Order: sequence, then C-alpha cells, then structure tokens
Amino acid sequence: MSGILDLEYSLKVANERLQRALAALAPKHKGGEWEEFRAAHKDVLSLERKLAAKKGEEYAEPCDFPVKWDGGAPMPHLMVNDNRALLAFLLRDPAPAWDGSYVTIKDPSNDQPESLGLVEFEHCTSAKLGAPNDEVFAGHPLKGKGIEAYGAQRVVNSRWLKEIEKINSVHPMYQPDVWRDQNHFIFWFHDSTFECIAKSYKVETYRTSMRALLGVMMERLISC
Repeated sequence: MSGILDLEYSLKVANERLQRALAALAPKHKGGEWEEFRAAHKDVLSLERKLAAKKGEEYAEPCDFPVKWDGGAPMPHLMVNDNRALLAFLLRDPAPAWDGSYVTIKDPSNDQPESLGLVEFEHCTSAKLGAPNDEVFAGHPLKGKGIEAYGAQRVVNSRWLKEIEKINSVHPMYQPDVWRDQNHFIFWFHDSTFECIAKSYKVETYRTSMRALLGVMMERLISC
C-alpha cells in the first residue's frame, strides 16, 4: 500500500509541475518553456503507467511504431475480415516550404499521390474505428492512465481483451495460452480512434493515392 501512496504523491507533484509548465507557455517566452513542458508531460505519463500497473489497472504504453500520421487530417480507412485488419492513413509529410500560415485540404477521393501508411494487423480478433475524437480526449477511460493523443499505443491489462477472452472461453477448443499472445492496440487520430485486438502488426509506406491504396487493401483481404 505504501508503494501506491508514494506513487500517488509523486504523480500529484508531477501534475503540479505540468500545470506550471503549461501556464509558462502563455506569456512571452524566455526560453526553455517547451522543453520543460515536454519533460513534465513525459514524467506524468510515466508515473500514471507505474501507478496503474501497481494497482493492476489497465494503462496505455507506447508501441515501437516506425511512422507518424498527419495530425490534422490523417484520413484513416479501415478494412477488416475474419482474422485480419488493414488500416491506412495519411502520413505526416509537411511541404518543405510550409510555414504554418495556410491549410491544405485533403480529399481521399482524388488520385493525387500522398505519403500513406498501411498497417496490417495479424490474427486480429476485433477492430473498430470511430468515436471518440480528440475533442473529448479527456473523457476516455484511459485518460490519466498513460494515454497519449496522436500516437500508437498498446493497452496493458486491457479490460476489452479480457472481456473478449471471457466470451470465447465457453468454446470447447478454448486455449488460454493462445490469448496470452493477443494485444490491445489503440491509435488516436484527430477525428476518430482506432482500436483492435490482434497478435501483431507490420507497417508499410506508400506514395500513391488513397483510392489506389484502398484497392491494394481490398485485394489483400480477399486473397488471404
């Protein structure tokens, strides 16, 4: 119990530091404000995960994910069959001369080549893409438990994974060891959240149109 109390106190102190760092971003900067904010935020997330782990609760931790999606308009598209999920999205690829003063409208229906990512989730048990969006990030059950916006993460001690395993446990061929290899992945986009239960994933990058990539995804699903 003392370990939990110590972590709760450390997290309280870390959150106070984060609030001070956030407030320091408002006035005219003197230098180092963003560095302090990022360090304070990282410390809070680390303590949130340690505390949740100590309590045996679910929490989110970063995946070793090789790419980053566009923060403003990632345009995620999901295709799923009985054991595989394919997720496509626009990669973060700002124009070299972009100064942040204008916005480029993206349209997935046109044939303009874009930098795109494709993630294939293998041995996928369930997948979903939709609400919540980033405007209600604070209401997510994993908020305060290590969840980060606009990143790829794995949920440890996942309630969803346990629920699906419990349902499948009535099957006469149920094997508990098979479920030890399953993972709950969560990807937070701008307007939606992707979550799935799968064994693993692999990432590919393309320079093509979203329309063309969707064709690749469909061919891959029907050929497996």
